[in-house]
Amino acid sequence: MGKIMTAIGLMSGTSMDGIDVALLRTDGDAFVERGPSAGYAYDPRFRDRLKQGLEEAKSITSREQRPGSLAELERELTLRHAEAVQTFMRNNNIKSDAVDIIGFHGQTVLHRPDDALTVQIGDGALLARETGIDIVYDMRANDMEHGGQGAPLIPVYHAALARNATADGKLEAPVVFVNIGGISNLTYIGADDGLIAYDSGPGNTLIDQWVEAHAGIPFDQGGMIASEGSVLPELAERYLLNPFFSADRRRSLDRNDFAAPEGKDASLEDGARTLAYVTAAAIVKSAGHLPTTPRAYIVCGGGRLNPVIMGDLGSQAKTHGANVLSAEAMGFNGDSMEAEAWAYLAVRAREGLPLTYPGTTGVRQPVTGGKYALHGAH
Repeated sequence: MGKIMTAIGLMSGTSMDGIDVALLRTDGDAFVERGPSAGYAYDPRFRDRLKQGLEEAKSITSREQRPGSLAELERELTLRHAEAVQTFMRNNNIKSDAVDIIGFHGQTVLHRPDDALTVQIGDGALLARETGIDIVYDMRANDMEHGGQGAPLIPVYHAALARNATADGKLEAPVVFVNIGGISNLTYIGADDGLIAYDSGPGNTLIDQWVEAHAGIPFDQGGMIASEGSVLPELAERYLLNPFFSADRRRSLDRNDFAAPEGKDASLEDGARTLAYVTAAAIVKSAGHLPTTPRAYIVCGGGRLNPVIMGDLGSQAKTHGANVLSAEAMGFNGDSMEAEAWAYLAVRAREGLPLTYPGTTGVRQPVTGGKYALHGAH
């Protein structure tokens, strides 16, 4: 066992709704002890600015560029992360010298794997100064430089959780972790510890865009709108026949790869219901590319809180002999798992251990990654 470090992970995902913070004690390998976690929402004005930032980022051609107001946005985003860390540490009575490292994801504003370009805004040096703690950030870039897609990075953490759960007799391999965020992705952990991961299709993004456009609300809380509707088979097929699902090669998705339906395609309720079905069906369809059928799907991310998605996923997985469990049913925390992973990855990066593998991002060989900002440096 390597040196056990105390790490904080920070995640701001594609849904852009706020910052997740989680504490972990880990050696970056087999030892994982989960600590407290919390979420801090962005105010609506800042969310709108982030959305505007996505538009401005479209003109970026190299990782360092910050066109328009992106440099100012990066500074504000970083200061909000610093504030989240300080609040979290105050609320949990943690002193800054008790934390060895922070894993800082930043906010993805552009992800173009085919052009080997991914941009996460977030100023590591500023965060280190504000928090007084060493920072590891920009953890996707090195993977892309070695031929990877720069995503997903969470699988190596899923594998550690799965290994511990199978060792305790709580799970039987092969297991799939599904994260239903804006985009859904899955991690397959085989009986031989083989690790495969890829994006599996649209997650909550389409549903969010649909209900925002037609009801003026940011998401379908608890699947309430979907539960009033019916699945429209033609609309569902339009998504599920996308070449993304049948292609020989798995690739990572950008939130613009699938567009929300037109208003004339469905009523509010039927649209939400159909998109919930598509989210579930996309996961099972994408799992068809795995070497063996999983025994269990463990679901994390916001989508697990939508009973309509979970019901569809459960019934479709059952036809393949698999169980569907929420992260909580396994004793995990589905809200904080990505932030926990960022803490775990920071320690791995610090130890020079691989963050990504040929089976997770398509990188040529296992590589580590991340840039460092030391809090004492100026």
